[in-house]
Amino acid sequence: MGYASRKGYALVDTQLYLPKHWFGGSHAAKRRQCGIPANLTFQTKPQQAAKMLLDCYRNKTLPFKYIVADTVYGNNQDFIDAADQCIGKTYFVSMPANTSCWLQSPRITTKKVRSHGTVRTKRVVKTPSKPTITFEQFADNVHETFWFPRTVSEGAKGPITYEFARRRVTLMKDDLPWKTVWLIVKRTIEEEPTYYFYISNASSSVRLRLFVWLSGVRWAIEQCFEETKHELGMAQYEVRKYAGWRHHILTCMLAHFFLWHLKLQLAAEAPCLTLPQIRLLLKTVLPLKVFPVHEMLELVQWIQQKNHRAYLSHRKTAQQRLESRSSVNRLPPQQAATGGTHKDPIAGSMRQ
Repeated sequence: MGYASRKGYALVDTQLYLPKHWFGGSHAAKRRQCGIPANLTFQTKPQQAAKMLLDCYRNKTLPFKYIVADTVYGNNQDFIDAADQCIGKTYFVSMPANTSCWLQSPRITTKKVRSHGTVRTKRVVKTPSKPTITFEQFADNVHETFWFPRTVSEGAKGPITYEFARRRVTLMKDDLPWKTVWLIVKRTIEEEPTYYFYISNASSSVRLRLFVWLSGVRWAIEQCFEETKHELGMAQYEVRKYAGWRHHILTCMLAHFFLWHLKLQLAAEAPCLTLPQIRLLLKTVLPLKVFPVHEMLELVQWIQQKNHRAYLSHRKTAQQRLESRSSVNRLPPQQAATGGTHKDPIAGSMRQ
């Protein structure tokens, strides 16, 4: 989870995502071997994000006013519910183009339906009612008069400008009206524009410039991950233990925060310094450790031992897989005793 303000941005929380099959009985031994905490249960990525968001809100870890997220989270019920629980906070999340909505909230009525001999009351949209449209259809029908060019930020090649349109719409859930939100559409200024769709729970009186600014804040969050991965090696690790993974990720997060701290300290004298440039300066200025011959030999020996242990582990796993496959293909004893033309499956496997 990233945190951004007008002064900068940083990563502030993290959780390890594990596939669902890792929490089954067949992976119990592997979980213990990898040191996975016993209280860790399966959660989807949006559920993990929702938990981190609620923890930050309820514990008052950091002050914040706005919540931004991409389509993976904006289009997820769990995450939107968590954002709604953050009272007084405004969310601005991406949505897919095929999301359905009403431009005017429809009227609801009830009707009685019979199911398995039981009569029950069901809420339905009253007819006649205007049909729903997708976000993409809405964007295609917006008149040019209602597209407003706005500069989101100043980039390396000049101002980054998009055109924006917005409207209050009612989202659909289970064929019924769900909630009324702002639909914000952003498009590039070119012959064949690319469209981006967002929803927000901001008040009906909010100004367009807030949405323009929030669309730029999403870039800052993405930069958190890009800089930490490319400049500090967050994605470059090979670990076997949960503790090792967490140590690596937290170290990268702290290193990224340290670079931003230096950037703010040097802002008055060098306002154009970027994080990659600061890292390059530190790499040049800070003294590197010079290894004596005996320490270098010990380091090489340690690397060789570690690689050999990894080789033995992989070889053992491959051998177990081969033996398991051979045992499945092995003939039952009664068939083997009768002879025949069958070849010895183990010998055949060894020859192959």
